[in-house]
Amino acid sequence: MKKIITMISILLASWTFLAFNHGQALADTETPVVTLGGSLTASQRQGTIDTLTQPLNGSNYQTITVTGSDLVKYLNPSGDNFTTSSGVWSSAMIQKTSSGSGINVKILSYNGKNNITTITANQYKNAALTAGITDANIYVTSAVPIDGSGALAGVYAAYAKNGNSLNQEQVNAAQDEINTLSGITQENKDKDGYTDSQLNNAVAGAKSQMAKVGNNISDSQIRDIVTNQININHLGDTITNEQKNQIVNILIEIRDSGALKNSNFKQQAAELSKQIQAGAKNIFDKLNTPENRNFFQQLIDSIVNFFTSLFK
Repeated sequence: MKKIITMISILLASWTFLAFNHGQALADTETPVVTLGGSLTASQRQGTIDTLTQPLNGSNYQTITVTGSDLVKYLNPSGDNFTTSSGVWSSAMIQKTSSGSGINVKILSYNGKNNITTITANQYKNAALTAGITDANIYVTSAVPIDGSGALAGVYAAYAKNGNSLNQEQVNAAQDEINTLSGITQENKDKDGYTDSQLNNAVAGAKSQMAKVGNNISDSQIRDIVTNQININHLGDTITNEQKNQIVNILIEIRDSGALKNSNFKQQAAELSKQIQAGAKNIFDKLNTPENRNFFQQLIDSIVNFFTSLFK
């Protein structure tokens, strides 16, 4: 459990300096923020800084340290059981980008090795979107092997230190989402016809469609959207009913958290879907034939338009 915390908790910690309340925008400062795990040794700390700041080409940055106390304060309310002595190793750098550019995540190797063992870049992107983060580059690394869960601890810590308060329900939803999606990927990792990119593209697409309907979207509407996104991403023969229910429940939790009220949510979700598809072009080129795309897209558009008209 101690290692669960590291990756994203540090990753998102940097966000706090870069984001306003509810994550609608990054902070005024454009100086990148490097978040460092409090359990790193002196040499690991410097190695982590060197790894994360390579994309800056010598530009300035600021740092923040994330400790077990931050995990207890910010992650335990969502169901985790950390202590003040819990270790934090994973680290991240967050860099503000232009409006509309979306959330980009890259996992960097530490001394030639990728030490993030479970959470994927796409899972981080979806969790960041739910937490309210917009328009930024996120670089993640770890000096030791860790699974990479516990993404939002850093967000809580950073926001608090920056004098802002966070929506606890929205943070809990992002944490539950990353645990759910990583679990589904682990369960299906050896199955033909399944990739983490397809799953996260389905979730990002569902978020975008939900935002089109609005915050009053019903549970049954969410279920229909999930069903169609699973089919669009050719996961109908892979995702089990139990896993589908898990996805539906996460999206209901995201709705209830208030995330859909963010005016940027729909645009950021659509941009995230584009990025996921671009990052796995070889996979989606095979799936998105004109025949498949036209049929499924027309189907989901008709359903969303129907629900939207009912709401209006």
